[in-house]
Amino acid sequence: MIISIRPWLEDSDRNQDCLPGGGDGLVALTSDAEMEELLQEAGRLDEWTNASRLNRMEFYHLPVLAREVLEALQPGHGKQFYDGTLGGGGHTELLLSNGAHVIGSDQDLDSIEYVSKKLSEYGDSFLPVHGNFSRMDELLASVGVDHVDGVLLDLGVSSHQLDEAERGFSFRNDGPLDMRMDQSCGMTAADLVNTADQEELIRIFREYGEENRAYHAAKAIVEARAVKKFERTSELADVIAKVIHKTGRNHPATKVFQALRIAVNDELGVLEVVLEKALKVLPPGGVLAVITFHSLEDRIVKQFMRARSEKMLDRPEWPEPKPNPQYCLDLPHRKPKAPQDDEVDANFRSRSAKLRVAIKV
Repeated sequence: MIISIRPWLEDSDRNQDCLPGGGDGLVALTSDAEMEELLQEAGRLDEWTNASRLNRMEFYHLPVLAREVLEALQPGHGKQFYDGTLGGGGHTELLLSNGAHVIGSDQDLDSIEYVSKKLSEYGDSFLPVHGNFSRMDELLASVGVDHVDGVLLDLGVSSHQLDEAERGFSFRNDGPLDMRMDQSCGMTAADLVNTADQEELIRIFREYGEENRAYHAAKAIVEARAVKKFERTSELADVIAKVIHKTGRNHPATKVFQALRIAVNDELGVLEVVLEKALKVLPPGGVLAVITFHSLEDRIVKQFMRARSEKMLDRPEWPEPKPNPQYCLDLPHRKPKAPQDDEVDANFRSRSAKLRVAIKV
């Protein structure tokens, strides 16, 4: 589903007039009528009109690795970027405040609703679209854009989603066992744990959670659901805590919840898709910046970038090196950027973030 919004203004000089204080050209990015139509389709109109989430909770986004992102993307007047993980709009606002134009997408309707209002002062310099970043080409085409100067992806679950119990991502706050980034469609975590066979659950916990006691967790789930189907996050967390013992500061269910979230949202599959699509919308000199939070994501991004940054390939059985047909990226840094101590002190959730950057050649 794509939110209908005004086409991107082709004349970058005209867009500069839409920055805060830039004149009379400021317009609402998404009208109330358009938002009502979108939420009506998703079956959430009453929720928005009668008791908007924005009046009942804080939706926030401390942009992780902000300094490093600005250094990598170098935003400025006349440049346009795609932020595929809009969240609370933290990174997008950084880019906008430096004079850039941003098309921001998110599959979470809460994000679209909140950021559309939060960043409305930037007028046509910011265009929000609802959809998964794996559909990057479609989302950009919907606003008349075929290329951007940079693509930013901040992977994983947002702080808002973790803290909002009814989203079902956290075992610390009891809520419905949902875990969908886009609550308008798809299978919930409850659907998955109540229907998948034991072998499938073992695979999910091992591959996506790297959980050593995957067998014990899956067996406990199958036995428990035979008595009562899982509906709440606390029910699942309690069952897992009985068979996986706490180590360090992490809750016993941490890896199982991570694995279920990745499976429900096909996070690794869509990541592979969006990386390929990013290459098609970036011109020479365009920047791909990806922030990851766990080893599974980071491994995919690292291997993708490295495989396309080697000009020549060599094998022991070859008489001489051969040109790499995939070569199209330059890596300014071979190792990822990590948050500095002052950022971790201010935002503890940033501690595991890694930023990898590649430049299209």
